[in-house]
This record gives sequence, structure tokens and C-alpha cells, in this order.
Amino acid sequence: MTGAETVRNVAFVGPNGSGKTTLLENLLYVAGAISRKGKTTEGTTVGDASQEARNRHMGVEVNAASFDYQGLHFTILDCPGSVEFVQEARNALLGIDAAVVVVEPVPERMISIAPILNYLDKNQIPHLVFINKMDRSEVRYRDLLDSLRAVSDRPIVPHQYAIGRGDDLVGYIDLVTEKAYAYKTGAPSEPIELPDEYQEREQAARQEMLETLADFDDDLMELLLEDQEPPADDILRHMQNTLGADQIVPVFMGVAEQEMGARRLLEALVKEAPAPTVTNKRLGIDPAGETIVQIIKTYHLPHAGKLSLARVWAGEVKDGMTLTSPAGGDMRLSGVFKMFGNDQKPIGNAGPGEIVGLGRLDAAKTADILLNGSGGAPSEIPVPRASPLKPMYAFAVSAENRNDEVKMSGAFSKLVEEDPSLRFEQDPELHQSVLWGQGEMHLRVALDRLRSKYHVDIKGEVPETPYRETIKKSADSHGRHKKQSGGHGQFGDVKIKIDPKPAGAGFEFVDKIVGGAVPRQYIPAVEAGAKEFLQRGPLGFPVVDVGVTLYDGQFHSVDSSEIAFKMATALALKEGLPQCHPVLLEPILTVNISVPSDYTSKVLQIISGKRGQILGYDGRKNWRGWDQVQAHIPQAEIHDLIIDLRSSTQGVGFFDCQHDHFQQVPDKVAETVVAKRQEKAA
Repeated sequence: MTGAETVRNVAFVGPNGSGKTTLLENLLYVAGAISRKGKTTEGTTVGDASQEARNRHMGVEVNAASFDYQGLHFTILDCPGSVEFVQEARNALLGIDAAVVVVEPVPERMISIAPILNYLDKNQIPHLVFINKMDRSEVRYRDLLDSLRAVSDRPIVPHQYAIGRGDDLVGYIDLVTEKAYAYKTGAPSEPIELPDEYQEREQAARQEMLETLADFDDDLMELLLEDQEPPADDILRHMQNTLGADQIVPVFMGVAEQEMGARRLLEALVKEAPAPTVTNKRLGIDPAGETIVQIIKTYHLPHAGKLSLARVWAGEVKDGMTLTSPAGGDMRLSGVFKMFGNDQKPIGNAGPGEIVGLGRLDAAKTADILLNGSGGAPSEIPVPRASPLKPMYAFAVSAENRNDEVKMSGAFSKLVEEDPSLRFEQDPELHQSVLWGQGEMHLRVALDRLRSKYHVDIKGEVPETPYRETIKKSADSHGRHKKQSGGHGQFGDVKIKIDPKPAGAGFEFVDKIVGGAVPRQYIPAVEAGAKEFLQRGPLGFPVVDVGVTLYDGQFHSVDSSEIAFKMATALALKEGLPQCHPVLLEPILTVNISVPSDYTSKVLQIISGKRGQILGYDGRKNWRGWDQVQAHIPQAEIHDLIIDLRSSTQGVGFFDCQHDHFQQVPDKVAETVVAKRQEKAA
């Protein structure tokens, strides 16, 4: 068990391709945790450890790496960068004490980290920025800093200033110590003389750094007003305090692939990253109290069973102890592990602040709070929990082999345990199983996991749209069902009027029988027969907003029955509905689309291209430089909306939607839809 003051929990987040996993690999190598660096292209890194990640050369789930360095116990969570796996990152961020946001030196792409920064600020999570791949940029360093400032609500404070750029990148100036260093590939940087042409830039950047820090410390402000130079140790202490309070965002730089900047970043994490006690104090959790554990990530491992990556907020966890789930179930803990990519090392116990693997917590799910003792109800624990993201993309899924249908739902349940942003549901109307997620890649990875982990082959296709049909005019119709086959026959005869009803009125049945033309006991059968028949109208879809009035009929004292009158009603509707000018209706969704303001015009074009109606747009609340566009869009056009949004907004656009109403389908579209339905029925 490690003391909380000597623990450092850090998450690496950032856009896909920014180099997070490579940066982690170099930090592990510098710290002596690995003897040889792996490569993402070869699938040999500690991060991106799952087979699905290695097949795609990209992160698809959180990986943890715990190691010791300079008397501290580090756990670094390597989070996937794709926006389709952002739920993984959100769950991880709420269990750590600081984040490193890794970005590429491209001003136009800085917008891609805006959602990450917004989430970090919303949850008061301390974070710094590491600008990676500096050898590939010809952009001036101060312009890179300005592009970061444009997307950050917290002040951007450069800890380093670049010397040179692109192929001519030399090294950096440490703005705290005012010392210059030259990068060495695969080795520590070497001190050099500060180039004369950088003297003025360094002074300006350092003064700006000090003035920003002074905004949060009166003593430092007083020193600056008296033109006194604060000692480097004091500046470092101010950096640590303001970072821990999520008041500033320090910026570091380097080239992770060549180990440049990795040592300096690790040094900053040692000296400046907050300990778990800082986070506990902010949340109001006593680390010395009863055991409180939060599940960050759930894994179902092929041979080891269920493993939960968890943060110990208070108390300690021990192998064999009992933890209580929110549902009230008790679980006996089977193993406490130090995590290192795909490897788990048994450690027996873990103390407050540590992030460890916990074995066989069968009833626990991602984001659950687990207790031991009288710590109160989980809902009373002030630990933030990431809400599951609303799904934006769906597949209708079915087993390739019909024999696998029985185990399909169980396998999907385990997938949802691992990833709460997945949602599996049955659609009773369309008779299809639907898997919802954050995008096509997200669902493809889920289907790959089903195949590799649970040996269930699943095919996915575009879900059907729940169309309806209604009628535009009235008609009278007569239906007679007569059948004689020896013994009692079947006889039912009805005359009905079919009327259109206002939108949303539903089905209405009116009994206008007089004189006993249809006996009272058979009238409910007429209503039931109408309801059954209207489940599939002449166009092939459920009929809505229609009235059926029974006004006449005949019966036979011996041969009439409920079933006969139901059949007669169906015949009357089959003949009458086509005369009522049936039209196709489609569900219309109210869609709220969030995008950076620079891309709003593109989004308006996307909406128009999807037969959408723009209702208006305004600035998104608490998102600087973002708009929220509201529109009505047909559900049939929504399937690939998120793909179009991301391709037009550098991957950051997103939306939520809900059903609003049904609307008549344009004639040409309706012809295509009805033809497909008839072809399928045939």
C-alpha cells in the first residue's frame, strides 16, 4: 500500500494520431519501467493493448500503466483519441488527479481539443498541454500558443519556449529557470547558451507567464509591482498550486517519437502534478475514512474473467474483502492488481489515491461506487460520475448463425458493461435488434469484440425507419366473410365508414348499429379486427389517425362468431382503405447540433441536404466559439448524420435528437420506400 502523497494519477488525452501512446512509451522507457520501446505500428506498446486497438493502430479503450519513479508511484491512463470512444476518456478523467492533453502543432486542428478542455474545466480537473511532433511544424511557437488560447477558458501558460522550428528545431528555453537546452535524440537535453535572437522573446513570454501566475497570488503580484525577481523555486510552487486548482494550463513541447521532451514532461509531473489528497480535498472526501472505490473501466478478459480498473478514494482494498454495489449486492474481491497494459501483477492491497485492478466484481459496472462499511449510500458520496453519452449511430444487428441468437443478448450485455456508451435494445415494432453507439467505428469495434471474445458472428446494417401511413379522404366499405365446410359455418357481414382523423388523434372506433343488425357481443370483435388490420395498411405500414364507424351489417344465428366478424372487418378495410388516398408518413426528429461557429454554415448545408428544416441557431451555452443549431430532420436521413458532421468539423461536431412528430413523405421518396417494402414482402 502506498501513501497518497506519493501517488500521481495522470491521464493522457487528445485527438487520435497526436501521439499519446508513443509519448507514454517514451515516459515508461525514461522511467526505467520498460527496457525497450515498442511501436504502435508493430502492436508492441504498453498502451493500445487490446487486439482491436492493435489491428487498427489506434486506441479503442483505456489502458493503465503503473510504475515507480523518484519515490513516487505513477499510474498513467492512456485514453483513446477518437471521438467515437470519448466515453472511455470521460470515465477515466473522473478517476485521476491531472491530465496531459497531447496535441499536434497545427493551429487549424486545435479546435479538436475544445470538447476535452471544456470537460476538464467543467469538472475542475487540473491539466497541462504537451505539443507533440514539433519537428514537423513550421508554425511560429507564439502562434501555436495563441491557437491554444482560442480554445481554452483557462489561461495558457507556456512552461517552455521553442528554439527553432520544423527541421531546424534546436530545443527549448525553460521559462522558470531561464535556461536553454538542446534536444538530443534518445538522450537528455544538453544545456546551451540562450541564443541572442531569442532573448527578447524569452523575456516577453516569461513576463506574461509571471503576470498570469500573479493573478492568483497576491505575494507574487507585489513582487512584480516592486520589480523584484521571484526565485525559481517560488515560481515552481506557484505553478504547482495554480495547476492543482485548475486555474492555469501549463504548456510543454517535444517530439515524443525521438524521446525529446519526455524527460522534461516526466520531471514536471513529479514536481508539479497534484497528489490525490488535493483532489480528495476538493471533493470533500476523507481518504482516511471507510473504503470508497469507483470503477473507472470494466474488462472481460478471455481467460481471467472480469477485471475492474478502480480508483480507491478512501480507506483501502484488500484481496478477499467484501465490497457492496449500488444495488445492495455484496461481492467478495478476488485479487488486487498493479496494471501494466495487458499485464496484471498481484499486490494484495491498495490504499487511498491508488488506481488498481480488482478481480471478479461480477455485479459492478463502469462508474459504480463500491463501499465497505458504513460509508453511506453510494448516491451520497461526492464522487463525480460520467453520464453515458447519448447514442448517435446505430446498426440493426443479427447473428450470422441462427444458433448464436440465444447467446447474442448475453454477449451484448457484457459489451455494455465494458462500454456504457453502447446501448442494445429490441425494437418490437420492426422486429429488429439495434446496437447504438457513437459512430460506425465504435460499433465495428464492438462487433469485432463479440467475435473475438464471445465467438458470436454478428452482421450489422442500417436500421429500418418506423414509417406510418394515414388517409386523406373518407370512404364507405362493405365486408362479408362467409364460409361453409360442414357443420357450423362462418358468417359475418359489416358495413363501415373510414374517416381521416387529425394528426396525433390515433385510432377511433364508433358504434352506430341500431336495431341489432350486428349483435352487441360481436361489436368488440369488429373493433379488434380493425385494430389488427391497421397494423399493416395498403402501403405496407401501420395506419394511424383513422376512424372506423360501424353502421350496418348482418349476422347468422348459428354461423356468426367473433372470428367471422373480425374477418369481415378486415375484408372491408382491405377494400376500403385504398379508396381513401393513403399517404406515407415518416418520423421527424428535433435535432440539436453543436459545432464550432466556423463550421455553422457547413452544418446548415448538411441539414438542407437531408431534407431538414432549420429552426434556428445560437451560441452554445458555456462553450466559447460554439453554436447550437436546431432543426427538424426526417429519421430516415439521420443514420449517417454524425459521419457528415465529423467530416465537416474536424471530428468535433455532435448532436442529440428526439422524436417530434410524423410528416407526409414527399411523393418521389415515398414511391421508393413503398417499392422496397413491397419487394421485401414479396
